[in-house]
Amino acid sequence: MMKKLFYLIIVNLFLMSCSNSQPQYNDPVPAHDSLKIASAVLNETRHINIWTPAPYKTGADSLPVLYMLDGGLKEDFAHVANTLEKLINNKSIPPMILVGIENTQRRRDLTGPSEVKEDEKVAPLSDGSTPFRKFLKEELFPKINQSYRTTGQKAIIGESVAGLFVMETLLLDGEMFNAYIAFDPSVWWNNHYLVRTSTEYLKKLPAQPIKLWFAGSDATDISQYTQQLAKDFTSNAPATLTWKYSDEPKEQHNTIFRATKEKALIWTFGENKRN
Repeated sequence: MMKKLFYLIIVNLFLMSCSNSQPQYNDPVPAHDSLKIASAVLNETRHINIWTPAPYKTGADSLPVLYMLDGGLKEDFAHVANTLEKLINNKSIPPMILVGIENTQRRRDLTGPSEVKEDEKVAPLSDGSTPFRKFLKEELFPKINQSYRTTGQKAIIGESVAGLFVMETLLLDGEMFNAYIAFDPSVWWNNHYLVRTSTEYLKKLPAQPIKLWFAGSDATDISQYTQQLAKDFTSNAPATLTWKYSDEPKEQHNTIFRATKEKALIWTFGENKRN
């Protein structure tokens, strides 16, 4: 009974955080491109926003791509694009292209399957993350590579349930991206399945260099599991995985993204600036 009550508290806190997941800021929207993809995989049209830095517009070089979840104009696209512009201009990170993926049904797309009945209150148990990954691979990546000068180097960034998708993708299909960034990932999902099975999946990571930065806030329903993941990675991560866990007990679930995004990006992409 106590276990079920605790889980209901987690679900309620998650729902409240999701209801406030849209940024409560008036971030100026930078100049950008937008396109629509009529997805055969998802059977719906997806809206994509693309920001390119000044060096892309004035030069001929190909650039790496940072794919962001919650990437709509009324979501976090402007916030992340403006942050990238600042860090690129002050040479904290190299130039890169930002691709924002606007949500349709966020919780469906970003969660995997669950055997926990209470999880139905958060998202339909349809394993939406599997077809969403297929959409990225088979439809979005080719479209971006066709339309922009890209190097083939890819990274992904997300927070909360989007952070869950980031961590799930790393462990289940690590070769999809070269770098992963997750803020307060909701790894309590499905009775913290990713935490319980992380050791098994770490053994199966592809033999290619991968970077991971993830963080946990003061939300105990999340931080207890991100901290456990950090312990598991310390013991079991392969040498090809360069990773950092940022414990942020002074930050709340709805503040950690903005509070830590610059150091996450600098650690992941900045040369000789990781600590």
